[in-house]
Amino acid sequence: MGKGGALSDGVVKNIILSYTYVAIWIFLSFTVIVYNKYILDKKLYNWPFPISLTMIHMAFCSSLAFAAVRLFKLVEPVSLSRRVYLSSVVPIGALYSLSLWLSNSAYIYLSVSFIQMLKALMPVAVYSIGILLKKDSYKSSTMSNMLAISFGVAIAAYGEAKYDSWGVLLQLGAVVFEATRLVMIQILLTSKGINLNPITSLYYVAPSCLAFLAIPWLFVEYPVLKQQTSGFHFDFVIFGTNSLCAFALNLAVFLLVGKTSALTMNVAGVVKDWLLIAFSWSVIKDTVTPLNLFGYGLAFLGVGYYNHSKLQALKAKEAQKNVQSADDEAGKLLDERGGDGKGKKGDSQA
Repeated sequence: MGKGGALSDGVVKNIILSYTYVAIWIFLSFTVIVYNKYILDKKLYNWPFPISLTMIHMAFCSSLAFAAVRLFKLVEPVSLSRRVYLSSVVPIGALYSLSLWLSNSAYIYLSVSFIQMLKALMPVAVYSIGILLKKDSYKSSTMSNMLAISFGVAIAAYGEAKYDSWGVLLQLGAVVFEATRLVMIQILLTSKGINLNPITSLYYVAPSCLAFLAIPWLFVEYPVLKQQTSGFHFDFVIFGTNSLCAFALNLAVFLLVGKTSALTMNVAGVVKDWLLIAFSWSVIKDTVTPLNLFGYGLAFLGVGYYNHSKLQALKAKEAQKNVQSADDEAGKLLDERGGDGKGKKGDSQA
């Protein structure tokens, strides 16, 4: 910060980069959600096999990540022992597989707009699971905020024109598993000093995710697909471009969180949800009722207040660090001056 409060070139560059990361993530997330809806919806492309679609994504991501790490040596692999991999990475892969499976399944039963409204419960799930796993502390004010968000989502659900209980259950399950995954990343990886970049994250997590998805696939979708093989031809353009978008989104998620913060991603997610609701209503022609919007508006205010509170807490923590650092610096200077004074006094006595 220079004279007159002007921003330095470095700060401006960081702001522009942050907004660029946010824009890329919103675009890719938007694209993948609409594309998945198109493929899975029985009224559109009519390929209602969410586990198979997620497995295609994971196989594609695993292959590209393997090529980048092992064949082209673009990224150095992280040194992980078998014990650490099995105890830390595999559980995250299992949670990720369940989250993706259930969230993609929900697109068969629910509209894009209503799914985004249900996703407003993510901060509630993350905070609640954080308390259960002792990663977060209980605060009555924060819990009141969580209840307000839940109340808003409940109103939105009550006003949903095409409500489907099974679809809601699937999406709520996806929210719970995704929230658990986010908390477990902090507990199992971040706390152990294991930092994975976008490529290595996919390199380690995607194969385990693929392996876990194969279990329900064998019992749920494989028998049905086996019967339909004669009438289905794999469309490499549709599934190839869809998988490429999913790969790019995975990179964008890790890039956004790594270069900015998880809080930035939460705020960007709110913007993306409103854009998707508008798109779902205007282009896909999903029914969005006034009660939907009123309920989601309440939830939106709750999420916005929660993000604002977290931002203020981060600023206070940063300010405290700066004060502590300044105090330490001042202490060192006083010690040095005290030492110099004693030295000079000794010289004059000599």
